[in-house]
Amino acid sequence: MAKPVKETPILFGEEARQFEVRMLHPKPLPPARVKAILRDYEFLRKKCVNCSF
Repeated sequence: MAKPVKETPILFGEEARQFEVRMLHPKPLPPARVKAILRDYEFLRKKCVNCSF
């Protein structure tokens, strides 16, 4: 039987502020990494027959 999922922690104060700033200004990925992600996505998309994406 599956284990119960723990509750998501709630951030307060300085941690919450820092998290919000990081979410509003994400670090861009290097172009080589983006190219690899897209290559892998296209590979998997071609292998999937009944996918909805």
